[in-house]
Amino acid sequence: QVQLVESGGGLVQPGGSLRLSCVASGSIFSSYAMSWYRQAPGKQREWVAGITSGGNTNYVDSVKGRFTISRDNAKNTVYLQMNNLKAEDTAVYYCKQGMYYWGQGTQVTVSS
Repeated sequence: QVQLVESGGGLVQPGGSLRLSCVASGSIFSSYAMSWYRQAPGKQREWVAGITSGGNTNYVDSVKGRFTISRDNAKNTVYLQMNNLKAEDTAVYYCKQGMYYWGQGTQVTVSS
């Protein structure tokens, strides 16, 4: 059974940084594309960033130049480095493996 566990969220001031982690188990991690999504209060869940099994990355326009997705296949972990955070980045962040599997989410709050 696939399990995804996110961590690293918290409260940060505007302009600050956080690094989210998502550890996967129960699958051949290196074979899957991984993604980060987020859901702000009252809004639909949106895709933020993705990384293929081969390491190619892509980002939603609103985070380009500020967020970096990466993966460590030896640790079954995908990361989201978030820099220059803005209030509008406040959301619950979820990782997703492939097409079907989601983590439970981690809260990111950007506020002074």
